[in-house]
Amino acid sequence: MAKRRKPSYRAKKKDPVLVDGKRPRPMYVDYKDLELLSRLVNRQGKIIGRRKSGCSAVSQRAVAKAIKRARIMALLPFVAE
Repeated sequence: MAKRRKPSYRAKKKDPVLVDGKRPRPMYVDYKDLELLSRLVNRQGKIIGRRKSGCSAVSQRAVAKAIKRARIMALLPFVAE
């Protein structure tokens, strides 16, 4: 007789882009907010994926755009040293 596996439940992560629990309309992440952006970039300087960061698809697109803008403005590095 085969053993049944327990269903594993993954806790939903809170979207880090939400302001006071609400999604800003229109969705915009400020490229000058380095505190938020540095949490969404790993040690190598890569953008963290949606699953790990807990962002929704809409906010992840806005985060990626803001990180790329901050890199161009030399606020964030393209690669870690």
